[in-house]
Amino acid sequence: MAERARHIDDFLAAAGWAGAARAPLAGDASGRIYQRLRHGEKSAVLMDSPAEDVSAFRHIARHLGGLGFSAPEIIAEHGGHRLLLLEDLGDLRFDRYLQADSVTLYEAAVDMLVALAAEPLPSESAVMNEAYLGDEIRLFAEWWPPGGEGAPLAAHADGWAEAWRAAYAPALAIPTGLALRDFHAGNLMWLPARRGNRRVGLLDFQDALAAPVSYDLVSLLQDARLDVPDELQAALIERFVTAMPGLDGEAFRTSYAVLGAHRSLRIAGIFSRLARRDGKRGYLQFLPRVWRHIETNLGHPALAPVAAWLARHVPADQRGGA
Repeated sequence: MAERARHIDDFLAAAGWAGAARAPLAGDASGRIYQRLRHGEKSAVLMDSPAEDVSAFRHIARHLGGLGFSAPEIIAEHGGHRLLLLEDLGDLRFDRYLQADSVTLYEAAVDMLVALAAEPLPSESAVMNEAYLGDEIRLFAEWWPPGGEGAPLAAHADGWAEAWRAAYAPALAIPTGLALRDFHAGNLMWLPARRGNRRVGLLDFQDALAAPVSYDLVSLLQDARLDVPDELQAALIERFVTAMPGLDGEAFRTSYAVLGAHRSLRIAGIFSRLARRDGKRGYLQFLPRVWRHIETNLGHPALAPVAAWLARHVPADQRGGA
């Protein structure tokens, strides 16, 4: 710890931020640590990533900034020590500000996604394909349920992955764009002094990849941490589809349902893993909402094999709880 602290002090001194006051900022489920720095009239955010490379974040931040979106500017960096000094995008995080005007914020986020879908992908983008999704979805079978010993579903992981195979083809059959992956209210900042799409500040995008344009929209509207009213969700889906000429609405909604179920089941697996492996049980409070999203999406005919597998292996009374 002492050596890490010296690395940070040296990094900040080299960047001209020696002696800056530091205050912790809320982190996330990763091992990254964030601090707000104040130096006179200036402020910035320190990203301290002890165990994770920062090159992907840096690459996507510069790509998004070059396209005119509000990713934080990188003020200074030390890739070897996994440290970044970032532009401070303020305190108006969407999930803390939604009560003021949720429609305006969500519409701005949807419009930003429409604009991003029309932009070129960054170089060397990973691609969401059937193999990628098949590997991801195994996480649920490997770690569910969150309580108890062992992983009783792990023995059925092959059958679980097979249940998804037919659904992935239509999910992937719509246009592709850059998906930021964790595009939800907790990772978005409201920047009302900026104009147009720049009003939406972006925080968490190091896992971005080429994916169907439905992925980030379902990430936004089927949020694990807060509710988006059904009427608003429907209106925003319509807003997105209408703004993209040539996008087949029925095909889009199929992709939305499949990837929404996939994403929520993966999240359930992640929350279960955090509880069982890492002792982080706070995320289990979100499971009832996550399972509501899953149940909604399972009503789509494309997910009938997935619904049947869950009916056999995860009965209704074993869903949604800690």
